[in-house]
Amino acid sequence: MSSPVEKENQTVRPPARWRRLTRSLGPGIVTGASDDDPSGIATYTQAGAAFGFSTLWTAVVTLPLMVSIQEMCARIGLVTRMGLTAVIRRHYPAYLLWLVLSLSVPAIILNIGADISGMAAVANLLAPGLPASVWSLLIGVAATWMIVALPYRRMARVLQWLCLSLVCYLAVPFLTQPDWGGLLRRTLLPSITWESAYVSMVVALLGTTISPYLFFWQASMEVEEVDDRKVSVDRTLLREMGTDIRIGMFFSNLVSFFIILTAATVLFPHGLHDVDSVEEAAAALEPLAGRYAYILFAAGVLGTGMLAIPVLAGSLSYMASEAFGWKEGFGKKFSEARGFYLVMVFSILSAVAINLMGIPPMRALFLTALVYGVVSPVLIAVILHICNNRLIMGDEVNGRWSNLSGILCLVLMSASAILLLVGAWH
Repeated sequence: MSSPVEKENQTVRPPARWRRLTRSLGPGIVTGASDDDPSGIATYTQAGAAFGFSTLWTAVVTLPLMVSIQEMCARIGLVTRMGLTAVIRRHYPAYLLWLVLSLSVPAIILNIGADISGMAAVANLLAPGLPASVWSLLIGVAATWMIVALPYRRMARVLQWLCLSLVCYLAVPFLTQPDWGGLLRRTLLPSITWESAYVSMVVALLGTTISPYLFFWQASMEVEEVDDRKVSVDRTLLREMGTDIRIGMFFSNLVSFFIILTAATVLFPHGLHDVDSVEEAAAALEPLAGRYAYILFAAGVLGTGMLAIPVLAGSLSYMASEAFGWKEGFGKKFSEARGFYLVMVFSILSAVAINLMGIPPMRALFLTALVYGVVSPVLIAVILHICNNRLIMGDEVNGRWSNLSGILCLVLMSASAILLLVGAWH
């Protein structure tokens, strides 16, 4: 028979473990959720619609690679108390910094534009009374207000709540009742082909999932989080960071898996293989899977877009502020970090202007993927070098498994970049 003390411990331990877990959640969960932005949703939907279950394996393969790279970026931020751009600026040649910036800035703005365009098109489907161009402007204004007006703590909570919008994609397949045994076999034992269309889709999935802007956001937000919480960096904090990264990346890949699954279950069997945008996917779901699936999918696009825009614009602001030595951080008011906030405002307004000019979103996505594909291998190589440099990282250099997974990620992304450039050339 349990003593009163044992009974008390049994009732206290679960809440204590839950509190430790929730305390660990921070930048990693937001980073992972923002990776499933509307442009990513479009890519995942295209993969499921065009190839059915045969690309589901990519969500499994990219998980350990994402965990490895994002953990390295987070560790760089915590150990150096600087963002990735600041570390590159201090320890590497200036040409490397400016090469990365010159390629990343237009790619991120195009990515924001593609996300806003997808959100506006979906909003127009739900409320056709307003044209997509007006929705695009309203979304840009709302995102700008959220970034500038909300204090860091409140904005972080808003972003974390917006992560719940991704649950929409976990629910949709259950409304269509897929063959779970069959899809599990196709995931673990995929039928990979070397046709150019299939290879191009796998390259696109890798580039969409492992995006350079996430590297900069992760490192800078870890610094911001530590400064906001006013805690010291020790082994406990590094373990909490690792938990946060693993949960965030798992959630991100789980959602991408379910988005591919939704398209493979609903669109692929009905011959809808050419789905070029999120609004096309949402519109196709209603007659095939019902209005609930349609509304869930559309709500997920809007929620993830409002989550991704501050991350994309924020990563750009951190890069610019660290490159030019400006004051930075969501924890500072607009008057205290004008350059930091003005870069975000400029990037969002530029993205809205691109949409109003009528540049096709899919063209913008292609150009973004092309630039990301070129930048990613360079950045991954630099991150690996930093994390093995004791002059920068001290005792927190990479272990064997971190290096192994990081090198594997470098090889895959380098191969993807080569295939992407070859495809663009032809």
